[in-house]
Amino acid sequence: MWIAVAVICAGLVAFLLKYAFGTSGPNPFDIDTREPLKPLVTDKKEKNKVLKQGFLINKVPENLDAIIIGSGIGGLGLAVMLAKVGKRVLVLEQHDRAGGCCHTFTEKGFEFDVGIHYIGDLLEHKPFRCMLDQLTNGQLQWEPLENPFDQVVIGPADNRRVYPIYSGRDRFPQELKKCFPGEEKAIDEYMRLVKKAGRSVWLMVLLKIVPLPLAKFLVYTGLANRLSFFFKMASRSLTEVVNELTENEDLRAVFSYIFGTYGNMPKDASFSMHSLLVCHYLHGAWYPIGGASELGYHMIPIIEKAGGAVLVRAPVNRILFNDANEACGVSVIKGKEEVHVRAPMVISNAGIFNTYQKLLPKELQANPAIQKQLSMMKNGEGGLSIFLGLDGTKEELGLKADNYWIFTENNVDELVDSYLKGKREESAQSVPLLFVASPSAKDPTWESRSPGKSTLSLVSFANYEWFEEWKDDKVTNRGADYKEVKQAFIDSIVEVVMGVFPKINRDKIEYVDAGTPITNTHYIGAPRGEIYGADHGTARFSAELNATVRPQTPLKNLYLTGQDVFVCGFAGALAGALTCGSVILKRNLHLDAIALAKKTKNANNMKKEQ
Repeated sequence: MWIAVAVICAGLVAFLLKYAFGTSGPNPFDIDTREPLKPLVTDKKEKNKVLKQGFLINKVPENLDAIIIGSGIGGLGLAVMLAKVGKRVLVLEQHDRAGGCCHTFTEKGFEFDVGIHYIGDLLEHKPFRCMLDQLTNGQLQWEPLENPFDQVVIGPADNRRVYPIYSGRDRFPQELKKCFPGEEKAIDEYMRLVKKAGRSVWLMVLLKIVPLPLAKFLVYTGLANRLSFFFKMASRSLTEVVNELTENEDLRAVFSYIFGTYGNMPKDASFSMHSLLVCHYLHGAWYPIGGASELGYHMIPIIEKAGGAVLVRAPVNRILFNDANEACGVSVIKGKEEVHVRAPMVISNAGIFNTYQKLLPKELQANPAIQKQLSMMKNGEGGLSIFLGLDGTKEELGLKADNYWIFTENNVDELVDSYLKGKREESAQSVPLLFVASPSAKDPTWESRSPGKSTLSLVSFANYEWFEEWKDDKVTNRGADYKEVKQAFIDSIVEVVMGVFPKINRDKIEYVDAGTPITNTHYIGAPRGEIYGADHGTARFSAELNATVRPQTPLKNLYLTGQDVFVCGFAGALAGALTCGSVILKRNLHLDAIALAKKTKNANNMKKEQ
C-alpha cells in the first residue's frame, strides 16, 4: 500500500514539475529587447496615430494567428507576448482609443487618467519591472511617488486623524508602530500573515496552467489548501483576521484601508487578496511618466512589427464557431453591417460575463461547464469617478505625488454597507470612502505640458441601480435629472476634498465631471459598471474556483485573459495575461520573466564590476 502511495505521489510531483517548469513552447522573454530611450512624444496627434486607428476591413492583417477582444492591459500585454514569438495578432477595441483602463482623455485642456493611479513592485531588476520593460522595449519610464505614498485620513474635520503609509519592508511596520504605540505585536503579526499569504500565490498560478484533471485532484484531495497558505487564508475575511489582531478601531481601519483597490468591504474581502496588494506596494509606488496612455503607445508598435494590428471603434458582437463548436473568429459591427474576421484562436479580455453571456451563441452559453463558471462568479461593485481640472500648480494647491484614502470614520464595514444599501439621494450626501490622487503632481512632465494647471482624480463606489434608469440614453445627453443626481455626488465629494486640501476652493475648479457605473459600462464595457471586474470576495479565492476559472475555456480555441482570470488591477490583469500566455505557448511565462530579471541583473552587475 505505502509503495503504491509513494508511486502516486512521485508521479504527481513529476507531473507538477513538468507544468510548473515546462519549456516546450517559444519564450517571449528569451532575450532582453530593451532599446535606447527615445524622446517623450507629447504631441497628441502623433500619439493618436497609434492609439486611435479605426477599424476598416482593409486594415485587418491576413493570416492571423489570434484575435484578442479588448485592448486593456490584459489584452495588449498578451498580444505583445505573442508578437514577440512571431504571432500575428489582431486586437479589437470597442472604444475610440486603445488602452482600456489605461487610456486617457482630455477635456478643456486637462488630461485625465481613468484607471492608472499608482503601480507597485517596480524596483529595478524585479521580475514585474523586467516584464514591463520587455513589453514596452524599455521605452516606458516610471516616476516614484512620495514616501509616504498613501495617507489614511479618518474622521470628521473636528476629529481628523491622518496616518502616513510608508514603503519599505522594514519602514512600513516601523512607521505604523510610531502611530500606534503598544500595538507592536499586532503589527508584527499582521506583517507576518500578509507576507506568508502573498508569497504563497504561486499555487494559484499552477492551478490555472496544469491540466484540469490534475488541478481538480489538488483541490478535492485538499492538497491545494495544505500546500498554499494563500488558499488556507483565502476563505477568511479581512475583518475577521484584523479583528483578531487588535481592538484598536483606527488600526483596524489602517490595516484594511487599501480594500478600495479591489472593491470589497473588509467583512467580505479575502485576506489573501488583501495580502497581495499590501505586498505589491511594500517596495514603493510609481507612476508612468507621460501618463497612462504611454503604455499602449509603446506596446502597439511591437504588435504591429510582428504583422498584427490594434484597431478601435470595433465592437465585437459575437464570437464565431464552426460546426465542431470551435472558436474560429469574431463578428464586428461596422455601421449597420457585420464584418466577420477569422482566426484559429480567439482570446477575450472582455471579462467572463461579457464573454459568456453576450458573445456566445445561446446554445453554447448553456454548456454546463460554462454555467458552472458563471455560477461561481458575480459582478463587482460599481465604480464612481470624479475628475477635477484645477487652476494652479501643485505647489500653489498643496498637492504632492501621493494618495489620500479618506474615511468618514473607522467603522468602515458599517458605513460602506449602509451607503451602498441606502437610497440614492441620501447616500449622495455622505460618501464614506474616497480615494484622492493628483496625476499631474505625480508626472514630472506635466508642468511643461500644462503649465499652471493641475488635476485631481477622485474614486469611490456606487450602486449600478442608482443610475440604471438612464443606461439606454445617449451617453453625451442623458438629461437634466441624470445630471442633477451626478451633481449631488460631485458637490458632497468636493466638499470633503476641500476640507482635506485647504488650498483648493471652488474658484480654483475650472472643470469637473463624474463617471458613474453606466459611464463605465459605455466606455470600458463593464456590465454593471464595475471597475475591478468580477467580485473579489472570499469565494473568488477558493482553490476550486481558481482551478475551474482558467484561461482555457470549455470551448476549443477560446481563451480568457485579464483580471477575471487572475485578480484585478493593472498587475492582476497582466498576471492574467502571463497565465493565459503560459497556456497558449505551453511554458510557464511567470518563471521566464523571473529568469530574465535575474539574467539582466547579473549582466548589469558584471558591467559595474568592469
